[in-house]
Amino acid sequence: MNTVANLATIPRAVIQTLRGQPASDGAGVKLTRVIGQPKLPDLDPFLLLDEFGTDKAEDYIAGFPDHPHRGFETVTYMLDGRMRHKDNHGNEGVLEPGAVQWMTAGRGIVHSEMPEQREGRMRGFQLWMNLPAKDKMAAPNYQEFGSEKLPVVEKAGVSVKVIAGQFDDAVGPVRQPATDPTYMDIRLDAGVDFSLPVPVGHSAFVYVYEGGLSVGGSREAATIHAQELAVLGDGGEVRLQGRAPRSRAILVAGRPLREPVARYGPFVMNTREELHQAFADFQSGKF
Repeated sequence: MNTVANLATIPRAVIQTLRGQPASDGAGVKLTRVIGQPKLPDLDPFLLLDEFGTDKAEDYIAGFPDHPHRGFETVTYMLDGRMRHKDNHGNEGVLEPGAVQWMTAGRGIVHSEMPEQREGRMRGFQLWMNLPAKDKMAAPNYQEFGSEKLPVVEKAGVSVKVIAGQFDDAVGPVRQPATDPTYMDIRLDAGVDFSLPVPVGHSAFVYVYEGGLSVGGSREAATIHAQELAVLGDGGEVRLQGRAPRSRAILVAGRPLREPVARYGPFVMNTREELHQAFADFQSGKF
């Protein structure tokens, strides 16, 4: 049996690759669903990963009008465009390019995410992260960090923006003790080898959104192309090599909760009874 000490020296191998599927959400916003589709319903503690990206205003202009959440967190990372967040707990802000919004729904929140533009490119990601049973009914929380608050580590042929977790001396501003997340945006030039540590035992994936990367150790490395996700096996580091003039990917990892999941629409609880209660509470205005 591999011990934690032994795994810490092992590069993570790719155990599954998949492409996202076309989907729509909100008031008809077109997007690509990567996690949360039949080939990968979830990856504990991650419940959903959507990529949105289009130059056509009609694909995003209707936005995401008021809708509820309970029992998990949403993480929105903007690459291009501007999106306004507003919720029923008094939080409001505009996500600019390079900014991240980390919203903890907890016991209940109703919010909207609406474009602040009528033309131009809108591009980014939304990730859903589960909360443990003990935190599902916690008070809602909202964190927003502009690009200037997200540290970037530059090396030869490599750039790493740290949203959550740590790389070298850079520490991301987002903290979540329950899942101890890592979330990094990585740019890698062709032929450049790069590795970074990831906690042993955490679920992890790499999603390439520009170019292509080789992922894994030298013997079992797999080439991951743009719009492909690689689910990673266990180990203590992730090894990457650029396979295009300029490649970009997000690396995300988190401690699995290993709890039962009862999920329907915007609510994620542990039992069916808790789901029914979530619907009843929302309908009675308790959010």
